[in-house]
Amino acid sequence: MNDAARPATAPLHGDAALVRAIGSFALAAAVINVIVGGGIFRMPSALSTQMGAAAPLALVAGALAIIPIALCFAAVGSRVQATGGPYSYLTATFGTFAGFLGGALLWISNFTSSAGVAAALSVQVANLVPAFAPPLPRALLITAVYATLFALNAFGVKLGARAIAVLAALKLTPLFLLAGIGVFFVDWSQVSFAVGDVPSWGALGASMVLVMFAYSGMETALVPSGEVTDPARSVPRATIAAILLVVLLYLGLQIVGQGLLGARLADSGVPVADTAAALWAPGRTLLLVTACISMAGFLMGNLLGTSRLVFALGRDGYLPRVFGNVTATHRVPILALAAHATLAWVLALLGNFDTLALISGGAICVVYGLVSLAAWRAQRLDLRERGTPFVLPGGAAVPALALAAMLAIVTTLKAQEWLAIGVALAVLVAVYGFVAARRRAAG
Repeated sequence: MNDAARPATAPLHGDAALVRAIGSFALAAAVINVIVGGGIFRMPSALSTQMGAAAPLALVAGALAIIPIALCFAAVGSRVQATGGPYSYLTATFGTFAGFLGGALLWISNFTSSAGVAAALSVQVANLVPAFAPPLPRALLITAVYATLFALNAFGVKLGARAIAVLAALKLTPLFLLAGIGVFFVDWSQVSFAVGDVPSWGALGASMVLVMFAYSGMETALVPSGEVTDPARSVPRATIAAILLVVLLYLGLQIVGQGLLGARLADSGVPVADTAAALWAPGRTLLLVTACISMAGFLMGNLLGTSRLVFALGRDGYLPRVFGNVTATHRVPILALAAHATLAWVLALLGNFDTLALISGGAICVVYGLVSLAAWRAQRLDLRERGTPFVLPGGAAVPALALAAMLAIVTTLKAQEWLAIGVALAVLVAVYGFVAARRRAAG
């Protein structure tokens, strides 16, 4: 059926049906919005518990690891511009099965991170409105959050992108103000950058998993490449600018938290809000509200990006092909949106932030290692689509550094975290095998 004969309400299929409406600014906002989600509002106390006064060193080490990863994403994302992010990058460079593994791991990371942040959001709201603390009001709150986010995304990528930009501005302004003003009141005796103050290398390794979870998000924001204007320019600019801003913000908040609260930071359930209260008593409520906005923004970006990953898997036949359809009216993959939102919603009702964050962080480190290999191979093969691609300096040096950092971090995962990742991946691989067998039988 040609487009002229297609009914107005009939679903469309594939990347050609998507609208390229996301520019460099909106993409950078999406990257920051997804990264600055739930992790930053729990991370300062968790790092202080693990590392004591030397907690900023974990963030510095994480920055040294995430910046090469960001460069790899910028390089391969400027060369492979189909919707799907890491899934599309690995498919283009190493073939369909490698692409599927990358996509499956990314989906595991994203639905666990979405669920974990939604669970953390319910805790923040309960601090503001205690009536939401009991199980039933908590469940109704989480249900309402996902229903609202689904509705916003269902009305098109332009509305979703604008909502993300607004949420990013609302949450980043008070966070940057807290870091920028608070640094003038820091007790520097509570902060250490000395390697000798690290309690143990095991503590540093365990902290790095949480740090990588907190830094993660660009891979999700970059999934909708099929809806980005001029990806060869927009992807590198947005990725690198966003990562640098996030590193500075996270480091500033950790230093200010330790410098104002000292040992009390480790015991705080809402460390950023308590840090603000140490400067200005009403600041606690302001930062609790900011945390809620931030987490909602994370969930919005997570749903926007991950639904396009599910769309890509359906588009290429690794999930039922109806997941690769988009609505004729608003050009969004409605079934992919519903699948991801429903899965995350169920886990959010059942799980908690700490457990889900570790599973998500471990899975995303594996994805980052695979993307580093894809960036190396894409540059070696000189893959390119539209525009002049971003070239990594030093050939294989940056991907090798990124891969080594991810391997070092995943060795610190515990058996239960590997088990959770492995079980979820095994289920998705079984689905892949079933669909592949059906396609061979049909062919």
